[in-house]
Amino acid sequence: MTEEGAEAGFGRIVAVCTSTEKGVPKENVHRALLLPEWGLEGDAHAGTWHRQVSLLAMESIEKMRRRGLALEPGDFAENITTEGIELVRLPVGTRLKAGDDVILEVTQIGKKCHTGCAIFQKVGQCIMPLEGIFARVIRGGILREGDPISVQGALGIGRGSRPGQST
Repeated sequence: MTEEGAEAGFGRIVAVCTSTEKGVPKENVHRALLLPEWGLEGDAHAGTWHRQVSLLAMESIEKMRRRGLALEPGDFAENITTEGIELVRLPVGTRLKAGDDVILEVTQIGKKCHTGCAIFQKVGQCIMPLEGIFARVIRGGILREGDPISVQGALGIGRGSRPGQST
């Protein structure tokens, strides 16, 4: 993805990942159904709460790879790995359009890290607390690896939380 694409808020989906357990790396399933006000069908984190879907930029994973770690999308338990959008810079309330139909609304930037989780044990550090974002599904649909993702705008700040707040 070009620098211009990142600044304009356009990117692509690198991986779509799920797991049936919390606190473990997710498997890239390449495509999944996102259900409105629920999350990815069959994923352990789906539910009627503000962290229905997690997103992490491939650029964040690349930072950790440069430290010598062999990492793949899903290793930080993110549902959606993106490329070309600086996710961490998006304010709470930002809406993202992904694929043909999916609309996500950013509800939280980062999270508290549970140092005993399988991800921390495998990697030794977790970037989700600082660079991962969470969203709720406004409009569902099928999301596929390679689909476009774009920033649609922000509806207002304050509907979610920042790192360190209770989750």
